[in-house]
Amino acid sequence: MEIIERKENPLLNRVELRFRWEHSTGSTPTLAEMVAAAAKAEPGSKKELTFVKDVSTRYGRPQTTGIALIYGDSEAATLEPEYVHKRHAKLNPKPKGGDE
Repeated sequence: MEIIERKENPLLNRVELRFRWEHSTGSTPTLAEMVAAAAKAEPGSKKELTFVKDVSTRYGRPQTTGIALIYGDSEAATLEPEYVHKRHAKLNPKPKGGDE
């Protein structure tokens, strides 16, 4: 994953990353792979507060582009629509323990 642009947005308590992923040796990266790579690219970030949006794979080219939004805390992450949270919830399953 190559970071094309990094923008800090202190008003929304997030970092916005535009990325490009060349995948000539493999298939299109999964959402889980993109979230993990974006979280790894930003020091101190958490995967559960990282959201990947606007993903586009070029027809006939092994290149995927998109935007990763990395929030500073869970309260700021509530700005994302519910469908985005549902899509990313599968990547971060909640523990099925008791009331702790």
